[in-house]
Amino acid sequence: MRLYVGNVPYQATEADLEQLFSDAGVVVDNVSLIRDRESGQSRGFAFVEIENEEDARRAIRACDGKDFLGRNLVVNEARPPRESGRPAGGGRGPGRSSGGGRGRGRPRW
Repeated sequence: MRLYVGNVPYQATEADLEQLFSDAGVVVDNVSLIRDRESGQSRGFAFVEIENEEDARRAIRACDGKDFLGRNLVVNEARPPRESGRPAGGGRGPGRSSGGGRGRGRPRW
């Protein structure tokens, strides 16, 4: 099962995350800390793969909301990527306007 881990401190490493889940009694298959392509800086989230579904559920219970290097983690089952290729919740799509709430199509001077 693939887990999403959010609100990860920027100084955390893959080894830190693996140790966190290990301390919760879970064997981790893979940790992917997501980094900015240009700077290499952590983007504050990761994906953790755990083969055993029961262990993955235990990891969610043990680690969701847990203080980790000064930040409370968000841990849940990862959702599949969107087909559009756009990140969830971002950008303008159907039904979204850039009018700032002042009505559609009116210029903002």
